[in-house]
Amino acid sequence: MSVISKEYLIEQKKLHKNPEYGVASLSFAPIVAKICKDNNIETICDYGAGKKRLLEALKKENVNQFEYYPYDPVFPEYGEAKSADLVCCIDVLEHIEYEYLDKTLIKLSEITKKVGFYSIHLGPANKILSNGKNAHIIQQPTSWWLPKLCKFFNIMHLQTHNTHGIGFWVIVTPKINK
Repeated sequence: MSVISKEYLIEQKKLHKNPEYGVASLSFAPIVAKICKDNNIETICDYGAGKKRLLEALKKENVNQFEYYPYDPVFPEYGEAKSADLVCCIDVLEHIEYEYLDKTLIKLSEITKKVGFYSIHLGPANKILSNGKNAHIIQQPTSWWLPKLCKFFNIMHLQTHNTHGIGFWVIVTPKINK
């Protein structure tokens, strides 16, 4: 099940050449570390892992007793997304093409064993695609995102943030029975 078009994958590869692209997980690592400690997390899937900055940030938080499964279509060497106790999707969903959003949410719900941590930026990114469009393809308010998320997940916690601009993060559990 593809979650990205070939054309957009090329765009994402270009964006990932920028060393400042994909740094949001660094600021969310303390929250992820707490989730790990509170939920006895043994495995983490970093969905949209980019340069695996979440892994390095969790080590700085002294959280390192887990198996780490990165997934990012830009880095095929990571392999497919794997099921994990905790699935993190940090500032990724707003980059998903509209026509692939439901497929992506289904995939996230299928691989989330215990809990998911998803952060979503609501406004424009500082990065522009080669076609002149903003790198945040989906710029919708929280009220637009919640029904999409609630279709596949139970929302356990929702928090707004201004970490990299206006956004929110959620802690979720999947609705699919495992």
